[in-house]
Amino acid sequence: MPPHTADAAVRTHRTADATLTVTLDGAPLTGAEVVVAQRDHAFLFGCTGFEFIPLANGEPSGGDGSPEEIPAEQAEHLAELWFELFNFATLPFYWGRFEPARGEPDTERLRKTARWFADRGCAVKGHPLAWHTVTAEWLLDLTNEEIAREQAARIRREVSGFAGLIDMWDVINEVVIMPIFDKYDNGITRLCREIGRIPMVRMVFDAAREANPGGTLLLNDFDMSAAYECLIEGLLEAGITIDALGLQSHMHQGYWGEEKTLEVIDRFARYGLPIHFTETTLLSGHLMPPEIVDLNDYQIPEWPSTPEGEARQADEIARHYKTLLSHPSVQAMTYWGMADGGWLGAPGGFVRTDGTPKPSYEALRSLVKGEWWLPPTTLATDEQGRVRFTGFLGEYEVTAAGRTARFRLDAPGEATLDAAL
Repeated sequence: MPPHTADAAVRTHRTADATLTVTLDGAPLTGAEVVVAQRDHAFLFGCTGFEFIPLANGEPSGGDGSPEEIPAEQAEHLAELWFELFNFATLPFYWGRFEPARGEPDTERLRKTARWFADRGCAVKGHPLAWHTVTAEWLLDLTNEEIAREQAARIRREVSGFAGLIDMWDVINEVVIMPIFDKYDNGITRLCREIGRIPMVRMVFDAAREANPGGTLLLNDFDMSAAYECLIEGLLEAGITIDALGLQSHMHQGYWGEEKTLEVIDRFARYGLPIHFTETTLLSGHLMPPEIVDLNDYQIPEWPSTPEGEARQADEIARHYKTLLSHPSVQAMTYWGMADGGWLGAPGGFVRTDGTPKPSYEALRSLVKGEWWLPPTTLATDEQGRVRFTGFLGEYEVTAAGRTARFRLDAPGEATLDAAL
């Protein structure tokens, strides 16, 4: 898709032409200056929030030793950069780290972190509730029937316990490969191999739905082949309600490009479900060799960011975000790691290991808080108290006469709204 075509599609699907009638004490505010300002995007611009668990909990350093976590003193600066771009955080609920000892979940640290994000106006998603990787090792001591019971109970505990703070979940991760996963033995693969993919998904979605009927429940996978489509079709035919489809796009072996990205979106959009790009990375260093099948198999001691790679990453970031927003089915995009050195040690972040923003950070900021943002704008009301403007979907404020009212642009096209001061 040429850049001008993408920009036009973004405008079509993501903006509203608003007519706002402003009243003051019940009467139209005529012939007056008002200031209209955007406060949030409707689109979920997301990133992992793993790095901020120590900061949110007042800890001096990473609490569980996971590679994504950084010392809290470094996290404060990173957090300032994070909140300038993002309104949506993904927090880690990998069972093997969340509950390494049976009956001892890390609930309070994650609750404090979720509240820390929510208090700053961010939506929060938990990832994942069921996965064969980084799962609890103690499941191997149980029978498959017991594993199923523990998995369902674990989901009910987390989804109900975090309701109101976290109402969106990657319920199950990478089901396509789950029953044939052979890297190492684990309880979830054992169970899925016995009962099958569709019964496995039904079990975990039923548990999550019971625990939070109003929650947003995602199916998430990295496999963009027809195998994922077949799984989705089987689940829908079986009557399992999926709220959104999660598509992973770790591009360690190179940028997909606009044509492939739109082709993937179109294939999954045909189910009529919202699409979330749940895990995206674009590198600012050398690319992983194309012959690597499992990205986890590429382990090298150092993976530096380079000036040439950073220029490429910035260009690809802007193109990728524009492509996603040009398609009306895409509702969320989560970038996998704010800073370099996270998953696989790759230079995939917006921020270098020394804490300085890369060109990709500025490229995304120029879209999210520039081209796609309405800064405080002074407008004059007409004789009926109306102002007209075009804005990206999201939350707004209008201020006049020392008072402020909030309103939202929720759908593209023409919008007629009222704001009472």
